[in-house]
Amino acid sequence: MNIVNVKSPPLQGWYQRSLAHCKRISSYVPPSVITLTWISFAVTGIVIGVKQLGGLEPLDLRAYDQMIRLRSDQPTDPRLLVVTITEEDLRIQKRSTLSDQAIAEVLSRLQQYHPSVIGLDLYRDLPQPPGHSALQAQLQAPNLIAITKLGNTENNTIPPPPGVSPERVGFNDFPIDRDGIVRRSLLFGGTIPAFSTQLAFSYLKQHGITPTSNPEDANMRLGTTTFVPLESNSGGYQTNDARGYQVLLNYRTRQSVAREVTLTQVLKGAVQPDWIHNKIVLIGTTAASSRDLFYTPYSAGETANHQMSGVAIHAQMVSQILSAALDQRSLMGYLPEWQEWLWIAGWALVASSLAWQIHSPLKLAMACSGVLIVLGGVSFWQLNQAVWIPLAAPAIAAMITVAAIVTYRAQQAQQQQQMVMTLLGQSASKEIADALWSHRDRLLTSGKLPGQNLVATMLFTDIKGFSTISESIVPELLLEWLNEYLDAMTQEIQRHRGIINKFTGDGLLAVFGVPVPRLTLAEIDRDAHQAVACALAMGDRLSNLNLDWQRRGLPMVKMRVGICTGAIVAGSLGGKDRMEYGVIGDSVNIASRLESCAKEIQDDLCRILIAGETLSHVHSQFKVESWGVMTLKGKEKTVEVYRVIGTTDSFSKEVTLVS
Repeated sequence: MNIVNVKSPPLQGWYQRSLAHCKRISSYVPPSVITLTWISFAVTGIVIGVKQLGGLEPLDLRAYDQMIRLRSDQPTDPRLLVVTITEEDLRIQKRSTLSDQAIAEVLSRLQQYHPSVIGLDLYRDLPQPPGHSALQAQLQAPNLIAITKLGNTENNTIPPPPGVSPERVGFNDFPIDRDGIVRRSLLFGGTIPAFSTQLAFSYLKQHGITPTSNPEDANMRLGTTTFVPLESNSGGYQTNDARGYQVLLNYRTRQSVAREVTLTQVLKGAVQPDWIHNKIVLIGTTAASSRDLFYTPYSAGETANHQMSGVAIHAQMVSQILSAALDQRSLMGYLPEWQEWLWIAGWALVASSLAWQIHSPLKLAMACSGVLIVLGGVSFWQLNQAVWIPLAAPAIAAMITVAAIVTYRAQQAQQQQQMVMTLLGQSASKEIADALWSHRDRLLTSGKLPGQNLVATMLFTDIKGFSTISESIVPELLLEWLNEYLDAMTQEIQRHRGIINKFTGDGLLAVFGVPVPRLTLAEIDRDAHQAVACALAMGDRLSNLNLDWQRRGLPMVKMRVGICTGAIVAGSLGGKDRMEYGVIGDSVNIASRLESCAKEIQDDLCRILIAGETLSHVHSQFKVESWGVMTLKGKEKTVEVYRVIGTTDSFSKEVTLVS
């Protein structure tokens, strides 16, 4: 055996090309699709694992029963007649167990009308005198099938009536699921046929149909129908005891599958000959005292008579075999295991796609309900086509996937929100923070805010003579005093819907018009107005602070403000672990230079200088003083500079220039 190293020279190039090709393919797939796929497949794997261990079997069986109850009943089978032994019959006979004489008389009366086959679903291993010899004579009829009980142990077996040949004996044991419901039909237990199988084979033989072996899979075949045996994991089963030759019992109806007459009616001759002639006649007890009653898929939906008699279930089994062989009524089928897995994964993907696209809880709940309704409808339709597709596994996978997607989106939203707050800190106004968060999907890419071309208004502030003040106050008191000042300025900026981009010691940079792009000129005008109005409000707050500081013996100060409106690029600066929301552009530099230019000229408590670009956006809303065209430090181009004096009359339409 040769072992080839994938990194060996002959294959190394192929390996690298394949790896690069896979990377190229993955680069074309949107991250959301990859996320949805991984979550869906992960949930599918978990659900399949639980299903394989049998954890979903009870739910699938309950869903199966419910769908069986929802089906329309088929007409009774005209090929069968059931002779029931009721409590009334036992009272008339004055016995808890029928005598051999009564059974012999019933058999004799039935044989007069030439039934095709008679099935006696009564144990007669021991004599029940009188009439034992008469019964023995009737039991020798070639068209009579008797029963035996296989049981689970040797002590639990019941032999057939003495003298009945083995080829006319079938066991009447039922395979009962763990929840006590009869859903399966055991056709053979080893080499021994079931009671229902013997009856059906005897009838079909008279119609020229005998069991053969399917050449493809060696399964039993009757006519054109192959009886595929039930496996331990067929349909919703996972831990099913599949010993013997079993098929799923496809009930024909919730009521009697055939015409029923009582023992007393037969004994009195109150039956019509054509009810018996060439028919399969089953004789069995339906009396509650006999304890030959069983739960079926219909039991949970019945308000009375929750159980079905053993002879009625045998009749259901006989009818199923006959219908498959003669009427081409389909036997219940199942999906291969790999198709079940795809079925589960498909619904998980559908649910995850809806959960990813729909953000409204109410709409998502309605969509999930729709998914479950469609899933149930498809499964029910398939069951009517005699294909049992498990319902619990795909439904649970779909709901878990929705929960996983919602959780993932919530976690992602929390991370994004934390990232936004890391970028903006506590400096943004509530309106700006809300606007940013509502546009997070557009703004956030790969953990960063991508650069945006925006038009915004910059506002720089600084305290005049701060260096001198800092030399005269102890650092602890200086920090407390400075924080009072910065807190007051921050409040005004937030009140005017700006964000603080950064603190520069005793100064700060505020931006009006980020992070949501302004799409109209009116919005840009409003940002410029807010910035100038904010600067005037800062001056008022500083006046109040100075009065308080004067009473407390703290320094009183003046401040300078520079404002400029123009194009900027805004986005995150730094890496994922350490970043800040940065703004870059010529207007940022101009605002900074306006704040620091001509420091010696300051008659006001708060000197506010704005560029001509800002003035063009605020129109006549403020009184300004023209300082003319100035060359700012580090700038080659000149800038028109104006000092803001105050607000104008709200009804004035002219710009007031003070020379």
